[in-house]
Amino acid sequence: MSAVKWQAAGDLLREFQALGRASLLYDIQDSHSGNMAVRRTNERGQDEIVITATGSQKGDLEPSQICFLSATETDYGYYKASSETDIHARILALPGVRASMHAHLKDLILATLDDAPKPERPPDFVPVDPLARHHLGAAVPVDWFAVPSGSPELARVIPERLAAHPLTIIFGHGAMAKGRSLREAFFRLCVGNYAGAVVRSMERLRIDLGAVRSALAADPARALAAPPPDYEVEGDERSDFRDEEEILKEFVKAGHRVFESRLSPFHTGSMSVRGVATMLYAPKASMPREVGGPLLRVPLAPAPADDAETALHKAIYAGSDFQSVMHCHIAEAEAAAYYVYPGETAPADRIIPVDAEGSFLYLVIPVLPPDVPAAALIRALHDYKAVVVRGGGVWSVGGQSLSEVLHHPSSLREICIFRMGAVERGLDLRKMEPKKAKRW
Repeated sequence: MSAVKWQAAGDLLREFQALGRASLLYDIQDSHSGNMAVRRTNERGQDEIVITATGSQKGDLEPSQICFLSATETDYGYYKASSETDIHARILALPGVRASMHAHLKDLILATLDDAPKPERPPDFVPVDPLARHHLGAAVPVDWFAVPSGSPELARVIPERLAAHPLTIIFGHGAMAKGRSLREAFFRLCVGNYAGAVVRSMERLRIDLGAVRSALAADPARALAAPPPDYEVEGDERSDFRDEEEILKEFVKAGHRVFESRLSPFHTGSMSVRGVATMLYAPKASMPREVGGPLLRVPLAPAPADDAETALHKAIYAGSDFQSVMHCHIAEAEAAAYYVYPGETAPADRIIPVDAEGSFLYLVIPVLPPDVPAAALIRALHDYKAVVVRGGGVWSVGGQSLSEVLHHPSSLREICIFRMGAVERGLDLRKMEPKKAKRW
């Protein structure tokens, strides 16, 4: 390049900074790990790669740590850019790919570790949750490398994997994802780590993971609820109620909390508030600070174009007097829905709190099958305010505000963590559960 720009400004810088901070907050990076890159046409009409500098802190990126490189030739900027620039350049050369991101997905890496001799290729990772199955596929490739960072072998294999998959795993190290935008690449990484967290939670609960995977392989449609919506790369800045400051503030606060409390991976889940003839709707409920997502006003009446997620929000309002609805994907709850008590053969149909606060708030949280009819789901929400759909996430409702409905998934996650901890310690959950919880 004739003139290399060393400082980013404006929207591009803010996007890198915001997603860098979000990745650190979501604990898929350490202080200096990972890298992000996008391919774009610059102001001079040239095709260029924008990438984080080597050794930069992704959670505290400075303008000087964003590098601008030629997409067609190596220039001296490469010496400042990430040590994995060659890999990103090859990924960004794939058809339709405009962004790539590398992160240290702790839960996913732990879920794929093994002690088998190397250099044999590890088995693919098989997710068991609806998010990863839909967005990442039925199997995610895993590769072992003698030099797992910046090596020629890595630069050859990773782009080959991403040509056929949204995300690929570097054994014992991390993962790389492609996307049409940087947000989509980050979304796929968060979904990947969530998939690892679900598997690890199942292992901690001593669930027969092999049996779960076999049932899923035999009949995916029966094992999982309706698939989540496809990821949309456009429209995140849309706000149909920008001038309604009070309710807008509630949506923003709730979105931050859903993301920060790990109640749903980035840009997953949904939340809504009922109006007279419309509902205010966030189809990407998990929203980090400085990133956001679309905030829509949609008719309450069903529409042919409604996806399954939107349609269920509308069905809940049509069959109840609830004022707010939230849908989350909580790793610990997804795993808990498959828990089988010792001596039994089928997963339990309820989650019973064993901690003091959980027991005070809820007698039980029902677990419903993946194909539960909307009417049965609404009846359970009337009785319990929060339910877990096996293979379909957590649905909760409120009579008033988003703050009220947010309390349910937040409490449920803690309930599941306490139960998981009890199982890990070898405690008998049956002895810890209130006797009255056995009666619905």
